[in-house]
Parts: sequence; structure tokens; C-alpha cells
Amino acid sequence: MDNQTTLNKLSEKVSYILQEYHALKGENEMMRNEIVTLKADCELKKQEIEKLHEENAKKDIEIEEIVNKIESILG
Repeated sequence: MDNQTTLNKLSEKVSYILQEYHALKGENEMMRNEIVTLKADCELKKQEIEKLHEENAKKDIEIEEIVNKIESILG
């Protein structure tokens, strides 16, 4: 009888561990998906920042050209 009780306790503990394992496995998968999403968002933002840097560089060149024209007109 004592053996059966010990076996039941062990069975319950194994079941609990399996439940925890499956719960953590699901949580891990959700976190992996979130990481993939965040990495994709980060890449898009990096591309947008690079585009803005390029636009700023072009605007700086335009400003420099305008200043040079004004200086040449003023003498």
C-alpha cells in the first residue's frame, strides 16, 4: 500500500513537471517570436535612419550650394 502511495506521489510530481515544461516551452516560443518581430522592427528603423542621414547630407550640400551662390552674387 505504501508503494502505491509513493508511486502516486511520483506520478503527480512527474505530471506537474511535464505541465511546467510545456508551459515554459510555450512561453519560450512566444518570446522567440517576439524577438524575431523586434529584430525586424529594428532593421526597418535602421534603414529609415540611414535614409534620413542621406537626406540630411543632401540638404547640407544644397545649403552649401545656396550659400556659395549668395556669396558669389554679393561679391
